Amino acid sequence: MASFLVEGGHRLKGTITPAGAKNEALQVICAVLLTEQEVVIDNLPDILDVNNLIDLLQAMGVQVNRNGKCCTFRAARLDTDYLQSQDFFNRCNRLRGSVMLIGPLLARLGQVTYAKPGGDKIGRRRLDTHFQGLLRLGATYTYIPERQAYTFAAPAQGLQGAYMLLDEASVTGTANIVMAAVLAKGTTTIYNAACEPYVQQLCRMLKRMGARISGIGSNLLTIEGVQRLEGTSHTLLPDMIEIGSFIGMAAITASNITIKDVSYDNLGIIPDAFRHLGIRIEQQGDDLHIPCQEHYEIESFMDGGILHLADAPWPGLTPDLLSVLLVVATQARGSVLIHQKMFESRLFFVDKLIDMGAQIILCDPHRAVVIGHDHRMRLRHNNMSSPDIRAGIAMLIAAMSADGTSLIDHIDQIDRGYERIEQRLNALGAHIIRQDGE
Repeated sequence: MASFLVEGGHRLKGTITPAGAKNEALQVICAVLLTEQEVVIDNLPDILDVNNLIDLLQAMGVQVNRNGKCCTFRAARLDTDYLQSQDFFNRCNRLRGSVMLIGPLLARLGQVTYAKPGGDKIGRRRLDTHFQGLLRLGATYTYIPERQAYTFAAPAQGLQGAYMLLDEASVTGTANIVMAAVLAKGTTTIYNAACEPYVQQLCRMLKRMGARISGIGSNLLTIEGVQRLEGTSHTLLPDMIEIGSFIGMAAITASNITIKDVSYDNLGIIPDAFRHLGIRIEQQGDDLHIPCQEHYEIESFMDGGILHLADAPWPGLTPDLLSVLLVVATQARGSVLIHQKMFESRLFFVDKLIDMGAQIILCDPHRAVVIGHDHRMRLRHNNMSSPDIRAGIAMLIAAMSADGTSLIDHIDQIDRGYERIEQRLNALGAHIIRQDGE
């Protein structure tokens, strides 16, 4: 198992460009299954989750030609025997994003058997929204206990458009239902749909392929089914979570960096969330400049109450950045309540930060109060293990600001979402050594 040795206390300086968006990549790669024609996707990040999904599509019979960040897919023929194999189930079980194969395969083949997906260990992540949406389109499913798998089947006449009100604005659930609905007969209306930029990107890509989708960018999507989709080309947005992570790294290490080509209009309130912690962010065209700050002070609410940062469906604050914001707050002046509403295990990594000297009160699995040090006392080095992607990057940020050298195990979790992270940060002045395990 690989690990990072991180020597803290080094300031960063220079320019860094975010990789393509992981969450968008997983959606649009699954969408290539909806057509037999060629689909070209550019700006793909070289990360484990994306590479594993591409490998899975190749095993399914999809022709793949990758040239750097650009990848050409052609799903002219799918190996239906492989889709019933244990290897297919095992691969799906290791990759959370593989859940978005259900919608396209069901629309394309009329039936799919799918194993329970894997992913981050951040608490229960139910799939009810996915399943209920597909059932509304007329699909049926049965559970196969001996294989821990579900078989979904479309009716003989094919999937049928329907009205549905989602019980939660699930990003992957919305993507799955949209991909199934574009080839269904009739009109599908999805209310309380997720409207994150990545869902918008998926819908725009599908429209270029011939889908009829209206309401993009809102929580009410209307889809008029078509008989077939064509090929297209698509370019991913920069990863907003990487951008937020770089802002956090610069702030906590009092560094001076520029983040290039951030697609500012698609960042939502992410920059403002960091500004609430007192961090100066200067927009320069489509770039962000984070100047060196020796101190940053957390704002209070207008009535004098303690700042409260909580995740919420888009355009609210993405839950994937709360771990980063929490770490950055440990060196701020003032206090903040971090409320992680969505996942009950995502804040459990704070015990490692407390061991490093951070002043954090974990109120319950969802809430933590951070009392900032104002850089009067640096965090201590520590040995840690990454439980998930976002906790892993938060630990890395903490280690970069700490006194001494920290060890972070299970960095394959970080590799799932961050491309060559140690090489890119070392180019800015960080001191991070990758150690390959046995």
